[in-house]
Amino acid sequence: MLLKTIHSKFTIKAAFLLCFISVSMINAQEIIDDEASQVEQPKDTVAPATRIKADGVAAVVGDFIILESDLDREIAQLKAQGADLKDITRCELFGSLLESKLYAHQAIQDSILVNELYISQNTEQQIQGILAQTQGDMQGLLDFYKKDSEEALREEMNEINKNRYLASEMQAKVTGDIEVTPEEVRTFFNDIPEDERPIFGTELKLAQIVVIPEVTEDAKQAVIDRLKEFKKDIEENGASFVTKAIFYSDDGSKSDGGKLPTMNRKQPRMVKEFRDVVFSMQEGEISEPFETDFGYHIVLLEKIRGQEYDVRHILLRPELTQEAIQKAKDEIDEVRAKIIDGSLTFADAAREFSDEKETKYEGGQLTNPVTQDFNFELTRIEPELYSQIQDLKDGEISEVLQDEDRVNRIKFKILTVTDRIDDHKADFAKDYLKIKNLALQDKQVQAIAKWQKETIVDTYIKINGEYRDCDFQSNWLKK
Repeated sequence: MLLKTIHSKFTIKAAFLLCFISVSMINAQEIIDDEASQVEQPKDTVAPATRIKADGVAAVVGDFIILESDLDREIAQLKAQGADLKDITRCELFGSLLESKLYAHQAIQDSILVNELYISQNTEQQIQGILAQTQGDMQGLLDFYKKDSEEALREEMNEINKNRYLASEMQAKVTGDIEVTPEEVRTFFNDIPEDERPIFGTELKLAQIVVIPEVTEDAKQAVIDRLKEFKKDIEENGASFVTKAIFYSDDGSKSDGGKLPTMNRKQPRMVKEFRDVVFSMQEGEISEPFETDFGYHIVLLEKIRGQEYDVRHILLRPELTQEAIQKAKDEIDEVRAKIIDGSLTFADAAREFSDEKETKYEGGQLTNPVTQDFNFELTRIEPELYSQIQDLKDGEISEVLQDEDRVNRIKFKILTVTDRIDDHKADFAKDYLKIKNLALQDKQVQAIAKWQKETIVDTYIKINGEYRDCDFQSNWLKK
């Protein structure tokens, strides 16, 4: 039953992970305001007395409250995203919500630092993703979430994402140093009864060759010259850096005038080229144009506060000429033809012609980002990739596909299935990495359970109403 227990626990966690990715405006993320208060903590609690609003409060975990309506909102968000909740009880979901607040509360106590860049980028991606589904109806989005402005919406979403990040970092802190030895993996596998050993679905090994259109030197110089003009207009004519960022920048920060999350010398989070420029500037200075993988930038260093730097930037990406695009397309067409006629193997072609550094030296072989091996379980392949390979037979070469990523607006690629492993019961030798991952998860679950048990004892927790009747796995009721 061990494996079933693991799967049950991680099903619940996976479901709640979906909920945290959502952009629901849940008040449970709000830290309690000491002044808004009607109920006091009991005197025998570990935490100091804090006064909170009682109406609608389903639970209190440390410095966080969970309102009666919060779980309903989370369930609605999960259902809207297509999550299957039929085997998950309301009490289990509420327990996961309590758990997330416990992580966030303890992260604050442990002074875990927040990756502000990640928070800001995540918020922006969420907003843009929703707008893409609603034909850009920002007013409709504000009305739905009862916000008066985009700024208010972003502030609240940032706070939600910040607390989700804190919870994730706290969990990583608890489990980050856990490892399993080969003997522990073997023991874990042998302890699973023969009739309960997992069935692993069909797995594929995939390879790709990517050709990226080359940006001309003239196109690069054109954006450099334009950024120099922006800098000159701002410095000599008093033009607004913010306005130029809003109108001309190719970065997602343009809507906020090019403003980026505060940078910190102790925890630099931008790419090296960006950091090197910012940390060499004086307050109020505008940089010369410089290049990163994302394009060309100029940076305004607005304020230096000790180790913290407030910056804005304008990003321009060189235009691709039709000639460059066609040249890349012709090149990959030619490569594909040589592979099909047998004059080149796919692996050799990848090593010679592919522009994707991450795969070319492995003969184009794709690495599964989850398992870190070359196997992709067919039912768990990312939807876009699945759509590109679903009809491929083993060894068959796909048609040339046009694609894009966060660095390249256009790239061309071909894919192939290099190996296929059919459905099979777990085999220790063949599936060692997967079994090792299950054993690691089991050990992490045990560590989390131990951490929760100890932390719950030392944290003020109050469960109200119907939730006191839940049969929680953790001792949230402190019985």
